[in-house]
Amino acid sequence: MSSFEMKDVLSPVVTNMPPSGIRKFFDIVNEMKGAISLGVGEPDFITPAHIREAGITSLENGHTYYTSNAGIVELRDEIAKYLKRRFDLSYDYKSEVLVSVGGSEAIDLALRALVSPGDEVLIPEPSFVCYKPDAQLAGGVPVPLETYEEDNFALRADVLKAAITDKTKALILPYPNNPTGGIMTREQLYEIAKVLEGTNIVVISDEIYAELTYGDNKHFSIAQIPSMHERTVIVSGFSKAYAMTGWRLGYACGNKDLIAAMTKIHQYAIMSAPTTSQYAAIEALRNGDEDIERMKKEYNRRRRFIVDGFRKMGLSCFEPLGAFYVFPCIKSTGFGSEEFCEKLLQEEKIAVVPGNAFGESGEGFVRCSYAYSVENIKEALERIERFVKRHKK
Repeated sequence: MSSFEMKDVLSPVVTNMPPSGIRKFFDIVNEMKGAISLGVGEPDFITPAHIREAGITSLENGHTYYTSNAGIVELRDEIAKYLKRRFDLSYDYKSEVLVSVGGSEAIDLALRALVSPGDEVLIPEPSFVCYKPDAQLAGGVPVPLETYEEDNFALRADVLKAAITDKTKALILPYPNNPTGGIMTREQLYEIAKVLEGTNIVVISDEIYAELTYGDNKHFSIAQIPSMHERTVIVSGFSKAYAMTGWRLGYACGNKDLIAAMTKIHQYAIMSAPTTSQYAAIEALRNGDEDIERMKKEYNRRRRFIVDGFRKMGLSCFEPLGAFYVFPCIKSTGFGSEEFCEKLLQEEKIAVVPGNAFGESGEGFVRCSYAYSVENIKEALERIERFVKRHKK
């Protein structure tokens, strides 16, 4: 009889990797009658009609083949034009733009192209759950950089400086931030750039929420700083700004040598991003500015509503100026993040995500998405307030 056990030959890196903390409660929610989830970071809008129609038309016209590895030339050209128009960033669409399967693939490609075993990757936390495991899968060592509520969860230059070693290869810069909704201002990014002067550290700037920046703050990319342009790879996509999550389309823009290396990995692992999605994205970039503004206006209305709701029930909640998340502090309840979420789900049928799913510095907070209708948010806030009052110390 064979003694073979598959679990004995699996990669230890993968075996020891915990599952995403975001998904922990949602299997329960899906089977719980009357439950409301504020957990998933996905627009509740349907992809705008003209974008859907462009994808359908591409199918009817027989565009069902592979595209070039880097993506359709017309799409790469439109990405370059869009970044210039919206953020004053200049890229050569022929050599400095890669179309990927969502922004998530672009992050993975950048890390695999840059990181050698033992290289350190600096990751501000709390932040999106994929950065740490992606760094580990590339053979790197993730190094968390704590951010603080009193700084609106922006990365401080002194914290960055203290973490840099001769093994540091990359800094991930995830702003506007998931899960906190925090942003980095122009002034703060210049301070970060000053710390990076004289190093060979590459910045992976995840700007998937760039269009969802509120108030008087226009999104500013660290790649707009002249000294940072060559050493920054911008990762973005169509999921959030255009409500195209299921189309699975993203992109990376940066130094041609890095983009060439990323394209090589993409070529062997993926071949090319979905053809139909690429044609839909061309339409989104050419004619989707009004869609962005319409959805952003509604998100902003929800943002103000949910922040006011948490503050009125007595939970501290800094004002998030980006993305579509709030990150209220629940320390006053006496519960840890996971216990709070578990009891809230059991007692009031509301699902939110524990802050420590996004790194240890997220303990004492929970993430709530406002990519849901005001009606759902209103009902959720009423149930959360009832829960908080019941357990108030």
